[in-house]
Amino acid sequence: MKVGVPKEIKTHEYRVGLTPGAVREYVAAGHNVLIETNAGAGIGATDENYRKAGATIVGSPQEVFASSEMIVKVKEPQPSEWAQLRENQILFTYLHLAPDPEQAKGLLESGCTAIAYETVADGHGGLPLLAPMSEVAGRLAIEAAGAALRRHAGGRGLLIGGVPGVPAARIVVVGGGVVGTHAARMAAGLSAEVTILERSIPRLRELDELFEGRVRTRFSTMDAVEEEIFAADAVIGAVLVPGASAPKLVSRGMLSSMRKGSVIVDVAIDQGGCFETSRPTTHADPTYEIDGVIHYCVANMPGAVPLTSSQALNNATLPFGLALAGKGFAAVLENPHLRAGLNVYRGQLTYKAVAESLGLPFSPIERAAA
Repeated sequence: MKVGVPKEIKTHEYRVGLTPGAVREYVAAGHNVLIETNAGAGIGATDENYRKAGATIVGSPQEVFASSEMIVKVKEPQPSEWAQLRENQILFTYLHLAPDPEQAKGLLESGCTAIAYETVADGHGGLPLLAPMSEVAGRLAIEAAGAALRRHAGGRGLLIGGVPGVPAARIVVVGGGVVGTHAARMAAGLSAEVTILERSIPRLRELDELFEGRVRTRFSTMDAVEEEIFAADAVIGAVLVPGASAPKLVSRGMLSSMRKGSVIVDVAIDQGGCFETSRPTTHADPTYEIDGVIHYCVANMPGAVPLTSSQALNNATLPFGLALAGKGFAAVLENPHLRAGLNVYRGQLTYKAVAESLGLPFSPIERAAA
């Protein structure tokens, strides 16, 4: 199969769909890989590195899209990219369609087959292609909170870990999944006072055992959310409903009771955000202030550390990408984990939570492919 990798064009997105090491694996499996020139610049990979791995370097994204049977990316296609997709072409990337009706419309009209990293499943109920970026984003969330808490950035002027004789920051993590766990780990490692809010009692038990008392755990209710965020210096939004829009757990009205100069980091912004006042920001302009509360809502946080992120992502996506390249759409029908990743097929939405979030018809793959 001809596999194409365009250069990412989202603002300050430096990751790349395939690293040179991953390209070598595709080529060894008998596939032709087309790489847009300078696609790997953000991770320090030159065109020559890709040539040595067996790729063909092309001069424009148009050549990549026109010549490839499968497109491998990192972030959701931008308008100029979804306009180049076509019927029977496979798109393998993060999509986050639920809060993005324009992208959904573009993919549906293209007729392509779009498989979303964030909904590919494993045999244990996990999301193996979302997990590595959730790990990165969770850890970065604490760094972002620490930077936003500085006085010149509008924050309270508070050091996350405090110093002897001065209290550390109070960090509240809403959601105890992969993002929340890694955020709590980083915050606790900096000696912050950390609380995780989570609705799953079995998960609360796991977190309690994992952190051995270094982190408070609390069942998430409306009362608990209000009590914790009103006393917090930083709140990390780490809520996930696979494929669907994130629930709004903190309303605009709650902001007035939060500490002035406190910080919200909404890692759920890719799925619409879990704070009512969240809107996507970029690495170029990452924060804004509402009612004295600093909001950090960068929609591609792992793009700030592209070398780490690209390697971690490729480690996870490689077996699935090779399966798609080897068997095409048949791999989706044969592999239930890949099938869970199918969001769009020939003008139809095939992931129920996405269709419900967008208010559009849902077509099970059995019916869509009939």
